Amino acid sequence: MIDFGFDKIALIGAVALIVIGPEKLPRVARTVGHMLGKAQRYVADVKAEVNRSIELDELKKMKTQFEDAARDVESSVKTEVQQAGASFESEWAEVKSGVDGGANVPHEGSTPAPNYKHPKKRWRLKRGATPQWYKQRQGIRTRAQSGAARVARFRPPGTTHK
Repeated sequence: MIDFGFDKIALIGAVALIVIGPEKLPRVARTVGHMLGKAQRYVADVKAEVNRSIELDELKKMKTQFEDAARDVESSVKTEVQQAGASFESEWAEVKSGVDGGANVPHEGSTPAPNYKHPKKRWRLKRGATPQWYKQRQGIRTRAQSGAARVARFRPPGTTHK
């Protein structure tokens, strides 16, 4: 690089003062400063772009490495699952043939398995979130009653309504 010392800069300034003149020298110095600033910003932008491209290449390499590792893990898991499934199926076939005696006929004295019966839930009925046992324990009314029925329910025995 070019090495400018104080004596060289003073010499350049003196020559510029003589050649350009004292009236135009401040404007020329300002213009030269702006151009140097633009050049420095341009160099910084180029450096940043080069750094970004290098980082992008590194990220792409890391991405391909991770994808390869994921594929390897996936293939090993698939093979292990297939092996486990095959061994389970073979053992299940052995157990089933041993229990059934080779046939699917029910044994004497055994009852056939009951058929599935739907629980007949009233799914259209909206149910509250509070459980019934909690409502009963806390004394919360679960059925609507008219005012007269409520009064009659809690009226002491032996009194009559007039």
